[in-house]
Amino acid sequence: MNQQHDLDQEALAFHQQGKPGKIEVISTKATHTERALSLAYSPGVAAPCKEIFKDSSNVYKYTAKGNLVAVVSNGTAVLGLGNIGPLAGKPVMEGKGILFKQFAGIDVFDIEIKQMDVEQTIKAIEALEPTFGGINLEDIKAPECFEIEERLKKSMNIPVFHDDQHGTAIVSGAALINACIISKKQLSEVKIVVNGAGASAIACSKFFISLGAQLKNLIMCDTQGVIYKGRAKGMNSFKEYFASSTQARTLQEALNGADVFVGLSSAGALTTEMLLKMNDRPIIFAMANPDPEIDPIAAKKVRPDCIIATGRSDYPNQVNNVLGFPSIFRGALDVRATQINEPMKLAACHALAKLAQEDVPEAVSDRYGGRHFQFGPEYLLPKPFDPRVLLKVAPAVAKAAMDSGVCQFPITDFLKYRDQLESLQGAGTTFIRSAIHRVHVNSQSMGGKVMKIVFPEGHSYKILKALPTLIDEKICEPILLGNKEAIHKQMDELNLSHLKSCTIVDPQTSPLLESYTYELFQLRDRKGVQKAEAERLMRDPNYFGSVMVKIRDADGIVTGATQNYADSVKPILQVIGVSKDHVAAGVSIGLIDQDIYLFSDTTTNVDPTATELAQIAIQCADVMNYFGHTPRIAMLSYSNFTAQKGTPTKMKDAYELVRIYKPELIVDGDIQADTAVNADLLNKLFPFSNLKEPANILIFPNLESSNIAYKLLQQLGRGNTLGPFLMGLRRSANVLQRTTTVDNIINSVVFTVLSAQFVADHTLKKMSKNMPIGGSLL
Repeated sequence: MNQQHDLDQEALAFHQQGKPGKIEVISTKATHTERALSLAYSPGVAAPCKEIFKDSSNVYKYTAKGNLVAVVSNGTAVLGLGNIGPLAGKPVMEGKGILFKQFAGIDVFDIEIKQMDVEQTIKAIEALEPTFGGINLEDIKAPECFEIEERLKKSMNIPVFHDDQHGTAIVSGAALINACIISKKQLSEVKIVVNGAGASAIACSKFFISLGAQLKNLIMCDTQGVIYKGRAKGMNSFKEYFASSTQARTLQEALNGADVFVGLSSAGALTTEMLLKMNDRPIIFAMANPDPEIDPIAAKKVRPDCIIATGRSDYPNQVNNVLGFPSIFRGALDVRATQINEPMKLAACHALAKLAQEDVPEAVSDRYGGRHFQFGPEYLLPKPFDPRVLLKVAPAVAKAAMDSGVCQFPITDFLKYRDQLESLQGAGTTFIRSAIHRVHVNSQSMGGKVMKIVFPEGHSYKILKALPTLIDEKICEPILLGNKEAIHKQMDELNLSHLKSCTIVDPQTSPLLESYTYELFQLRDRKGVQKAEAERLMRDPNYFGSVMVKIRDADGIVTGATQNYADSVKPILQVIGVSKDHVAAGVSIGLIDQDIYLFSDTTTNVDPTATELAQIAIQCADVMNYFGHTPRIAMLSYSNFTAQKGTPTKMKDAYELVRIYKPELIVDGDIQADTAVNADLLNKLFPFSNLKEPANILIFPNLESSNIAYKLLQQLGRGNTLGPFLMGLRRSANVLQRTTTVDNIINSVVFTVLSAQFVADHTLKKMSKNMPIGGSLL
């Protein structure tokens, strides 16, 4: 009771603090000037009005209709609170809007209707069609909700979806598919008992039949007991459809020999005694909220063989509608579907079920406190914060809409559509996806060559977890260094046995050891390394991998996931070395809104000279050019154009050297960081500056300042950060942080591959012209 009281008080404070409620309307266009306001409203707004009047489909071009959903409720069946009315239900509808926005980028207006009459409710919602791209009906009681939705679907030309019915059905349907797989039961044969006969229960039952369950094998119960043929009390046409030819009259009798219990009723409805009557490996969906029909711990104690799901997040297998409605509407809106039909619902369900069977990225585990998820009795469904849900469900729904003839705006390129969906998940995801596309384009231009990347830490579980993505997306061909037996054992433990075909080289026993040792000895014999020492070093996977890259047995190297940066980078610098007229330096990428920034040097040079800073800036400019952005370089200091003794002078000297080496580059300094990235400050206070637009390459005076700035952006900024990555080497190499994640490893490999492709391409060009070769992009 105290816990509930504390939660209630926290929720009240949450809703009250700052602006009351949870939502606001913001402009998608800058409207800070009089001119902008004249475009947003009168007189400029008349132009799009006239275009829409000429062609109504232009409403999707000039307004937000195509991404706007109405969450409509009359408050007659709000959560577990019942008929509390539209006003009291408003916090729920606002919350629903937040879920639409957070999980699918869909804008929502919540509309609470003070209307109980079915006819008047239908008329009110029909009148909303010009404003919205879709209608989500919410918390409208049965049986009225059935008629309201069915009639609106016929009369309106935009999707109408009652989430209480279909959202629960789709998500629980995916869980049922997987529960049957795990328990080795056939959906067409299982005996199902549904406790509850409201909107959700009836919709779930119908949907399970669509999935393959048999009506003859389904028994439905309500507060009066079993719904059987001939029963008169408490019946309606919706219940009549599920009336069974059975002698069972109570829930306990119905559960005798049942395989599946589906609860959409009330807490405590399922007892342990009833559970004992069910078949082996019973499937229990106790979805009453806030308290399930049976406590999962109690159920497992009595029936350890059961698979159980609830509607709660504090137990495994949460049947959460947020896995459905945001992505379903996303797919429907993006093809301008006229309705959300049965094929679209089935497509969403199967996409969810299939996703749960895939490996779970570490990034998802991190969002849930590092918990490990793997398809099985306690992981039937993807987690709500799994970003792959949107990427899998929305395209499946869109394609089903196209195939079933309810689409008005077909998607012609689903790869590009995936990119669009990823862009909703942040600039970092979009940037990495574009980098992966560039990897593929480069590969095709090189005759389909896939770069070989060597991983000295072949035993690292993070490296191994990154491999499926790297291989499936054709990013690289991995070479793992280490003991083959130990690596295979680790793969088995991580459920990655299918990766055993990867190339694994053991430096301790490799036939390459002798020739590699000789290569290292020749390279370092005049730097204090004798042959015996070279042989000892070559048994270190970092040295072995570096030599492999140097002599082109591999195209790049990625290391550092399990050891400190200095120990990882030393062999790379000694063996691969720095390109002529280059400086080894770390560059970190900041992605803020749609802008890209490079920070350097964030890892390598403690106190670089002006000459080194100039070269680092030029190398960063090459990277920026490679990604199609005009480089604008700021040599940062604590002053603006003072050239005071110390740091300002050093940064001014670096600026002047860049102007000498590369006069075509846009560069200035010494300059303060806030000035460098603020065009208004630049143009108002320093009209003489070469920077007329904000700088996108930020060169710091020393490692201390750059590392601090980058780490602060990483933790406190509103953008995404990638890296750090190594620049200036003869071959492609990157060193990870020991705190790296699987996603960061994948990002590092993508950039390592891009750099390796750059080296390979330029090597061929230089060889054809008899020019000196070498020099990576990064």
